[in-house]
Amino acid sequence: TGVQTCALPILVGGYGMGFTLRAALATLGRDAGVTVAEIVPEIIAWARGPMKRLTAGCLDDARVQLVQDDVAMLIEAAHEAYDAILLDVDNGPEGLTRRVNDWLYSIEGLQAAKAALRPGGILAVWSATPDEAFAALLAKAGFAVSVVAMDARTLPIAGEAAFEHVILFAHKQ
Repeated sequence: TGVQTCALPILVGGYGMGFTLRAALATLGRDAGVTVAEIVPEIIAWARGPMKRLTAGCLDDARVQLVQDDVAMLIEAAHEAYDAILLDVDNGPEGLTRRVNDWLYSIEGLQAAKAALRPGGILAVWSATPDEAFAALLAKAGFAVSVVAMDARTLPIAGEAAFEHVILFAHKQ
């Protein structure tokens, strides 16, 4: 039929400074395909311009398809299309940058994300702080949930408490 399917299709919501995309590309094989949804044109111009060297030109990777649109639109339109959806659009599960992003973290948005995932797929949501209520909402949406905390400091200092960020992993059962 001429239709190519990717062995590991991934959706990244939000480019930001490219951290999530670069981390994904570093672990994925050559047969992977990563769609990046970034709604802010200035971020794309910045990534392709003055930040290109610092972001290792990751938007130019052959595995990457950039879509200048809302990740919610891609999620809502998909049915079992992705093995993973990585959301890094806000500082956690609340529409901080855009109130309309609240839908992503609502039961309706989570159910849409679950429908967009292939069986066994993973929804990963980065959060600046732990959020037990959101973890419970993920479980209510039918996901198996695990939370991984990490020290966000680049140079930990002895005797200083860790500054934790978390990633909430929601596995489609």
